[in-house]
Amino acid sequence: MENREFRNAMGRFATGVTVITTKSGDNHHGMTANAFMSVSLDPQLITVSIDNRANMLNKINQSEKFAVSFLSDKQQDISMHFAGQANADEEIEFDYIQQVPVIQNALASIVCDLDRSVKVGDHTLFIGKVIDMNVTDGNPLTFFGGKYGKHEPVEYV
Repeated sequence: MENREFRNAMGRFATGVTVITTKSGDNHHGMTANAFMSVSLDPQLITVSIDNRANMLNKINQSEKFAVSFLSDKQQDISMHFAGQANADEEIEFDYIQQVPVIQNALASIVCDLDRSVKVGDHTLFIGKVIDMNVTDGNPLTFFGGKYGKHEPVEYV
C-alpha cells in the first residue's frame, strides 16, 4: 500500500488538536500535533508521537520537560501557527506551569517530565510523567480528513 493511502486512512480517525511546547534555554518551541494519548492513571502518564525529522525531537530531549495543550474551537489560528501554516512572525503569548510554556486559554494544559522515549519507525514516542495541569471550559478543536472542525454532541434517545 502507498504511504498516501495509509495517511488518508489514518485521517479518517477524528482527533482533537494539541500543541506540544517546551523550553530550551531562553527559547520557546511549539508544534501542532494530533498524535496524543493518555497511557496510565497510576502513575499518571501520557504519550506524544513526534516525527524523527522534527526540530521538537531534540528540544524535548534537551529540556526533559514538555507540555501538551488541548486547543479549543476558538484556537485554530494557534494550531495553524505551530503547524507552519500561518504567519510565523506573529508573537504567541504563553502561560507557564512549572516554568514550562503552555498555550493560553487551552481547554487543558498538561505538563510532564520526560519519563522515556522510544523510537518506533519514523517517529519517536515521548512518554511523559504528569507533574501539573490546568483545565478550563470550552469546546474542542477537532481534525478529520485533513480539515479542522468543531465538536457536535449527539443526543441519545
